[in-house]
Amino acid sequence: MKQELEELLRAALAGLAGGILTEAPVASSVVVERTRDAQHGDFASNVALRLAKPAGRKPRELAAAIVAALPQSPLIRRAEVAGAGFVNFYLAPEAYARELAAIHERGAAYGGSTIGRGERVLLEFVSANPTGPLHVGHGRQAAYGATLGNILAASGFAVEREYYINDAGRQMDILAVSTWVRYLEVCGEQLPFPQNGYRGEYVLPLARQLQAAVGRELRRPATEVAAGLPADAPAGDKEIYIDALIERARLLIGGDGFARVLALSRDAMLGDIRGDLAEFGVVFDHWASEAALADSGAIDHALAVLEAQGRLERRDGAVWFRASEFGDEKDRVVVRENGQKTYFASDIAYHLQKRERGFERLIDVLGADHHGYVARVRAGLAALGQPAACLEAPLIQFVSLYRGAEKIPMGKREAQFVTLRQLRAEVGNDACRFFYLMRSHEQPLDFDLQLAKSRSNENPVYYIQYAHARVASVMKQLAARGLSFDRTEGLANIGRLAASHEQAVLGSLTQYPEVLEQAAVSRAPHTLAHYLRELANAFHSYYNAEAFIVADPPLRNARIALVLGVQQVVRNGLALLGVSAPESM
Repeated sequence: MKQELEELLRAALAGLAGGILTEAPVASSVVVERTRDAQHGDFASNVALRLAKPAGRKPRELAAAIVAALPQSPLIRRAEVAGAGFVNFYLAPEAYARELAAIHERGAAYGGSTIGRGERVLLEFVSANPTGPLHVGHGRQAAYGATLGNILAASGFAVEREYYINDAGRQMDILAVSTWVRYLEVCGEQLPFPQNGYRGEYVLPLARQLQAAVGRELRRPATEVAAGLPADAPAGDKEIYIDALIERARLLIGGDGFARVLALSRDAMLGDIRGDLAEFGVVFDHWASEAALADSGAIDHALAVLEAQGRLERRDGAVWFRASEFGDEKDRVVVRENGQKTYFASDIAYHLQKRERGFERLIDVLGADHHGYVARVRAGLAALGQPAACLEAPLIQFVSLYRGAEKIPMGKREAQFVTLRQLRAEVGNDACRFFYLMRSHEQPLDFDLQLAKSRSNENPVYYIQYAHARVASVMKQLAARGLSFDRTEGLANIGRLAASHEQAVLGSLTQYPEVLEQAAVSRAPHTLAHYLRELANAFHSYYNAEAFIVADPPLRNARIALVLGVQQVVRNGLALLGVSAPESM
């Protein structure tokens, strides 16, 4: 309905072009919004207020001309000028009946739109280093990214989902040496575990897998491993120690042996991550490897483009990209003095590759600690001849997990974290998906375990699912009484649903397409979660106020048509959130 009203407004303004208006405004600037007070109609627009000054007209005068120029439409009961120059729309009762009929006719497709116009979007999210299991912070990124992908796809965008595997660099070396030290312990060697190693319990199974694969082939005496190493923390520097230990491992077991440990550790962790996400209902179209990116020559290609455009310079033996010329706060090293390419070089090459694969919009879902990342990569894209604005990067704020009054600390190295798998086992996938989306991704989230597990109206996911199950119960009761639902008769008698609770449900139902559009455009899945809670509240109030299975067949069928519409919209919305819609609870 919102889109149709905007089209009617655009038609009216086009009719005024060349007369009262010099030209019709840009289509995207013509917007109507739902009113907060029913006395001001169902929808309103401030377009006359915005166009009055350039048109040299008083806002109310222009608003009156717009109202007079509106095409006739069965959607509108009346339109009038209000206040300083608002155009208020009062919908005809038939408008709500028609929208309810659309819900029944379109079913699972209801609410979808074509606003994306087929724009190709590469949505990259989670992309956690495969150095340990996913924790609850990664879970929020997974829920947000998966749901945003669903909403964008329903809104006409051509979305593909990608996980970028950071399987190159120092963190992978640290995982490999952590596995190797545990392997030595399994083989009977006594060696202090490095303070900067990965200390989680998940490393021990990796060590046992390594032993099963290689036996004692990679065992070396602890004394030989430790001889001459610098002191570890707290007496020494843990960073210097872990780097020395990595080099010692490479020396003792050889480059091939170290690569074998790294590959086993990486593949096991990546398998765990894939399985965890799949069980969470999060599926990717592509898994892109940083190591494969380097092997493909993509990084060299990107650096060659920058070189050809004169964007690189040599300083102190390193190669620098003049990122400050493209809006970054400082220039960036892309090749170190030792010839090793930096993470930043990989990042800009990866994003250039995304564009060269034909994606018009790149959305990177990142953690809250990536503030400087966007400016850097946008600078790289601009220098490579790509539009910097094609990159968006929603930053997902931190999750605090509470067990009672106790806040649970998290840190992967220190092994103080709750995994996503543990959280899902405790509260279930549905609660996880919904609770992660209850607040804007721009706000920190306190995850209340007790609330998530409760079966009460205070638990929002339970409350919404209960609305769906209640409608299923109504249909079972109808059948038990030997009655059937006549959709045609029900939709023909929607005009009889004049009670305040019925009007509230109708009004809430018809907002669904608008909510989806807003969620897609604003990249804000939480608006859908909030909407479903409001719709459920309107339904439960209606359920408690009126009997649906009444003796009057036309009224009975009209009420059932309405609550089945609620059930359909709840089911559609929950599906986008990745939450189930049970028939009974």
